[in-house]
Amino acid sequence: MLIAFNKPYGVLSQFTSDDLRHVTLAKFGFPKNVYPLGRLDADSEGLLLLSDEAELNAKLLNPRRGHPRTYWVQVENIPQDKDLLKLRKGVSIKGQGTLPCQAMILNPQPVMEDRNPPIRFRKHIPTCWLEMTLTEGKNRQVRRMTAVIGFPALRLVRVMIGGYRLNGLEPGQWKQLSEQDRLKIFDNRKGKI
Repeated sequence: MLIAFNKPYGVLSQFTSDDLRHVTLAKFGFPKNVYPLGRLDADSEGLLLLSDEAELNAKLLNPRRGHPRTYWVQVENIPQDKDLLKLRKGVSIKGQGTLPCQAMILNPQPVMEDRNPPIRFRKHIPTCWLEMTLTEGKNRQVRRMTAVIGFPALRLVRVMIGGYRLNGLEPGQWKQLSEQDRLKIFDNRKGKI
C-alpha cells in the first residue's frame, strides 16, 4: 500500500511524540502498519508518502538512485541568475557539498492559501517563490541552501516526488495511490538533474 498525504504545517512526520505540543500522523486515521517514507520537518508542508512496503524506503531515498523531489520555497528578496546558478551547482553546508539541483523562479508566482500561523512579513522586503528539485534529502537541506546564498526560506512546500504531483488533496487529506500513480512516483525521468 502506498499513500499520498498533504502534510499540513506543524505536523511531525512520525506517529508518536513525547512532546504533547506537537501534532503527529496518528491524528489523520491512516491504515495500520504504514510509516512515512522520508520526512518533512514540522514547519514544512506538502507531499509525504506513507507505505507498509519496507523496500520502498531505499528505492526512494537512496541518493545514488537520483530520485527527484520538487519543492516550492518562498524566500525573502528576489534571487538573480547568479544566485540560482550557485544552487544549481550545489553549495557547501557545514563543510559538506550538496549535489547539483534544479532551481528556478516560478513564473507566474503561485497563489498559495495563507498558512496558519502566517509567514513573517516585512513591508519593504519582497518575497519570491522558487522551484527546486533535489535528488538528496539532508536535514533541512532546501532551507539551508537558500540561506547560504542569502535568501532565507519563509515557507516550504513539497509539490512532487518523481513524476507524481500533489494535486487535489487539501492539507490534512490523504489517499491510497493507484497503480498509475505509483508508476508516476517511480518514474524519475521527468525530474532528472
